[in-house]
Amino acid sequence: MEQSVFNFKEIQEREERLAPGHRMCAGCGGTIAVRNVLKALHPGDKAVVGNATGCLEVSTYTYPYTAYTDSYIHTAFESAGATLSGAETAFKALKKRGKIDDTYKFITFGGDGGTYDIGLQSLSGAMERGHDMVYVCYDNGAYMNTGIQRSSATPQYADTTTTPSGKCSNGKPQTRKDLAAIMAAHNIPYVGQTTFISNFKDLYVKSERAIYTKGPAFLNILAPCPRGWRYDTPDLPEICKLAVETCYWPLFEVIEGKWIVNYRPKNKLPLEDFLVKQGRFKHLFKPENQHLIAAFQEEVDRRWEELLTRSDS
Repeated sequence: MEQSVFNFKEIQEREERLAPGHRMCAGCGGTIAVRNVLKALHPGDKAVVGNATGCLEVSTYTYPYTAYTDSYIHTAFESAGATLSGAETAFKALKKRGKIDDTYKFITFGGDGGTYDIGLQSLSGAMERGHDMVYVCYDNGAYMNTGIQRSSATPQYADTTTTPSGKCSNGKPQTRKDLAAIMAAHNIPYVGQTTFISNFKDLYVKSERAIYTKGPAFLNILAPCPRGWRYDTPDLPEICKLAVETCYWPLFEVIEGKWIVNYRPKNKLPLEDFLVKQGRFKHLFKPENQHLIAAFQEEVDRRWEELLTRSDS
């Protein structure tokens, strides 16, 4: 597809497809993710928006009302991929019979619980079958809607209600699942990983590319949660920037199988700069737990080098 020129002012002045008045928390990354993904739809284009159960769904939808201006489908936790792939198939069948003249884009949203874990099977099926749709994961690193339980997206050593830090535990013992790499292994046309930095250009460009690439596409967006991560609301942009500058959350794309790193920090920051801003990692800064930060740093460095190897090959 031909990429449009990025004009921040023009894009932000586009209609709000997620209308004001929803009940998402102040400082919620999920809301920012949804608003800016939908702003990548070209003016006049129509969309069918899907949404797995989760924070986003309960805060933007109370039957029969929704905060979305486009057609909207709430689906079960495990079914977002299947539901939107079914809607896309029905649309193609009706259009082939001449019963629909309009053109729609199909975009579905799910948190990491409904994407990394419970919804992985339907997401994998939708991607493997080749449906012309975009699956967007707003990754806040836990089951925030139901009480901040760990998910497979939760980073190592994070304090959650099911992996509490204390005398008997240092938080979640496992490392986080690399879902973007798993999606790339499906050999789909487009995979992008992004978050909120600078003027949202990276988020917009990848959203537009995903929406207007023919076939299945997947976006993984780091979307911090003030309750689960325990940060001050105004710190949201800085936390996202630190996630990128420490290489905890690299910005990259996989286009037709080619891995591309979009940003390489000139001076890669230590991981503790990212961790110290979050209450869920407070226990790591006790003198007796410094070795845990070192182990976490080693894992982040290993994954970053692996990504560089993939992109340079």
